[in-house]
Amino acid sequence: MEHERLEFSKEPPDSEIAQALIGELDADLLTRYPGQWIHGLHPQDVVDPDFIFVVARLGGEPVACGALRKLETDVAEVKRMFVRGAFRKRGFSRQVLQFLESTAQSCGYRTLKLETGTLQPEANGLYESSGYKPIPPFGEYVGNPFSICFEKRLEPVQEIV
Repeated sequence: MEHERLEFSKEPPDSEIAQALIGELDADLLTRYPGQWIHGLHPQDVVDPDFIFVVARLGGEPVACGALRKLETDVAEVKRMFVRGAFRKRGFSRQVLQFLESTAQSCGYRTLKLETGTLQPEANGLYESSGYKPIPPFGEYVGNPFSICFEKRLEPVQEIV
């Protein structure tokens, strides 16, 4: 069976479609973690020129999203990974992650970090099978009993001579 390919576009995180996808992600997280704080976007992400938010479309329909937040010169954080419920289990989360990794490499990032949760086994499986290694909680995730953090070293982009 041929894999369905997503089309990616960079969007402002405060655009209508980005806000719709983020709203669905937050609702999903609140059902998994009732009463817990959601580690979403920061207000400054909207105006940060280094912040990258991508929307993945299938046949023009928005089905998934993800983002990159700069942490250090060569370190970024994967944020807001989400696939709409009707489109899950089709490999789309892996395509979003691969797109974010490729984008990060082209931006000069050497390491990606991310946080997911103890009640998201599908996300943990995706990250582990994609080469991410568990790390101690970092930044705002320190002390959160539901947080699981991962890191992956990226290969530098090879320039063609």
